[in-house]
Amino acid sequence: MITSIARQSIILKCLRQKSVLVSNYELYYTAGLAKKCFGIAVDADMEPKQLLEELQKHIDKVSPSDEQEKYLIHLLGNYEPDDTHDEQTKQYRGLSGISNPL
Repeated sequence: MITSIARQSIILKCLRQKSVLVSNYELYYTAGLAKKCFGIAVDADMEPKQLLEELQKHIDKVSPSDEQEKYLIHLLGNYEPDDTHDEQTKQYRGLSGISNPL
């Protein structure tokens, strides 16, 4: 259930282009989307700070195809992760395989 809440939260944030990431759960779901949309190689086993650093190294090199993907990049550029990294955060990365994520 929490997984679907994070998914819905990120989709709404990108569609409405409002708000910011508020948890590592959203970070990991967003990382999965970035991997799917932009081909950025990240791994669910990465610690949150390492994951965000890897994403931020590549986000300035991608070309978003629409406003939602552009906002996804914005979300990643403005997040400060905490140390939460558990089995539940790893589940969010599994959602990146959904079709039409945004």
